[in-house]
Amino acid sequence: MARLLIILSILLASPARAQVPQWNPAAPYVTAGQDEPGYRSWVARVSWRATYVKALNDYLTAYGVGGVVPTWQLLRTATDWQKCGAEPFEIPPSSAWPNIVAALRYVGTYVTPQIGPVEVVSVYRNERLNACAGGAPESTHKLLGAVDMVPLRPITREALMTRLCQIHQQSGERFWVGLGLYKGIRFHIDAKKFREWGMSGARGGFGCTAVLAEGPMPFPMAPPDFAGVPVSSDPLAPRN
Repeated sequence: MARLLIILSILLASPARAQVPQWNPAAPYVTAGQDEPGYRSWVARVSWRATYVKALNDYLTAYGVGGVVPTWQLLRTATDWQKCGAEPFEIPPSSAWPNIVAALRYVGTYVTPQIGPVEVVSVYRNERLNACAGGAPESTHKLLGAVDMVPLRPITREALMTRLCQIHQQSGERFWVGLGLYKGIRFHIDAKKFREWGMSGARGGFGCTAVLAEGPMPFPMAPPDFAGVPVSSDPLAPRN
């Protein structure tokens, strides 16, 4: 009995092990109903949806961009779908399918080899949803020409901006690619025209020129909310 009491006193006196939060970059943008279980439920509710999803997947495969990202993620509409009374997923009109090919080809050729796999959080938005969600009137999302993503490998925003800016400056102009960074680590790729927005340097300035002038350091090793989660802060660091 005495030994048991001693063991219990030691355990109670030991500091609680800190809970390390899981890296879930899509959490701020994907709510229940727009996740994978939500997609499976959505596609099963109407018999013809699966047929059209397969047709889209076959189309992307035929043009060499199948599997760059999961096809079902390309059906995600807007983060504000619930607020706008819209569907969490939508199959874009087939006339718009060619518009996504160039953006996906750029992502697969230049983006994912540098930052690793990504999760798509928004692609096609019909006219009404785009307006309700605060999209620009000329938004490429309305034409199925833009992809909003988050990186699945932990990385700081500064490192992500630096790496994406390097890619953009080296190859974006040849492919008429637009690069946008939003708050946090959500970013946008489209194949409408060569441009950039939403980027500022740690010491001031704006755009990729300011970001690249900062270099890979000094950046925090981890965002405050993910202390203890290994992240990449050096955009030139070797990757496994």
